[in-house]
Amino acid sequence: MKKRHQDIRDLVYVHLNQADQYVLSYGIEFAEFAAAFSGSLNHLLLLKHRFDDADFNMHTLLEYCPEERINNLAADDVYGYGDFCWIDFSDEDVLNELTGQEMAELLYLGHQKQHLKLPFYNKLENRFVYLAHDDGFFNKTYYRSFKDFFHVLSVAITDKLGALKLEKSLLGIKRKRSYPPINKEIFLSLTPFIKEGICISLRDIDLQRGRLEIPVWIIGDFASMDDMYEGYEQIVSEPSHAKIIFDKKTKEWKLHLS
Repeated sequence: MKKRHQDIRDLVYVHLNQADQYVLSYGIEFAEFAAAFSGSLNHLLLLKHRFDDADFNMHTLLEYCPEERINNLAADDVYGYGDFCWIDFSDEDVLNELTGQEMAELLYLGHQKQHLKLPFYNKLENRFVYLAHDDGFFNKTYYRSFKDFFHVLSVAITDKLGALKLEKSLLGIKRKRSYPPINKEIFLSLTPFIKEGICISLRDIDLQRGRLEIPVWIIGDFASMDDMYEGYEQIVSEPSHAKIIFDKKTKEWKLHLS
């Protein structure tokens, strides 16, 4: 049974397909993606959406979100759109240069959530293609550079962690904490695991006096996130394959492989 919206915030699944340059994910929402690239995202050509403050391009007959309105889009109920698909582009003029073949490829992307050819277009200068159903529940994101993926993962995990209110003050009141971003070298070290498919579970954090430990399980390649979640429920009682550890004294992150 599909997990409800509130359930996707403290469990992250990522599976990296290096050959086709995309990542399947659960638990990372557009608002978190946009926050990771705050101020550096280009305009978004909206292939599937319900955003009511978009502009219209006559050549493609598609709507787009100008970069100055991306924060408004991120603040909207994107999860409630159902399908939410876009490709970024540098300037509206380049939309008018798209050929019929290229527009057909883009429409196919939005409709089928898979590519006919790798969806990186020099004229668009796009860094991403973002294909989601129930945003945060099933996301397929193409990355021109996987450095951007590791950046998203680092920022999203850290922001989620800060929102969990794990620590208590002297008065016993749970409070938010801010954590430094997890260094990308940790996720680079996890790349062989991520190629198999991993769960990073914030709901199963081991909170100790001097540190906190985030468990990571290799769980496999899933096209269905319902099946993935069932796999997580089966593996959660087993020892994790890795732990991402935050040392509260040194304020540093490190990785422990089991």
